[in-house]
Amino acid sequence: MTLSILEQRRIEAAFAKGIFEEMCASLGEEQATQILSRAIIKLAREAGATIAAEAPEPSIRHFADSMERWKLDDALRIEVLRQDETHFDFNVTRCRYAESYREMGLAKLGAVLSCNRDGAFCEGYDPKLKLERTQTIMGGASHCNFRYTREA
Repeated sequence: MTLSILEQRRIEAAFAKGIFEEMCASLGEEQATQILSRAIIKLAREAGATIAAEAPEPSIRHFADSMERWKLDDALRIEVLRQDETHFDFNVTRCRYAESYREMGLAKLGAVLSCNRDGAFCEGYDPKLKLERTQTIMGGASHCNFRYTREA
């Protein structure tokens, strides 16, 4: 049985919560958050490189197609605004990742555990791919605004 990414993130978050609490007790919340953030970013870059290796060549099209994995189990509802060879712009209108973190009492860590991954993932996928996002559901906005641009 293959886990959806949503279920995988729930398991990871439960595990990370215990480790984070221990790090906070020993190091303080600020340092614990920095350590967790660096680890998540490193894992996200590695995951992006793994997805890129599945394509003959990194492209917006392949990157957009790979998003289907994150949408399984109705985990994300997205509204695509633009998709061409150099841009992939969309809004996330529902994020069950954010909902899950809140349900688990991890709203404060949700951005570190999930949103933090997005920019690093695209860097790992293709250094020419850049993300601009100014708001997230996890941060209290009505939607997340993802704007990916691939440099020529």
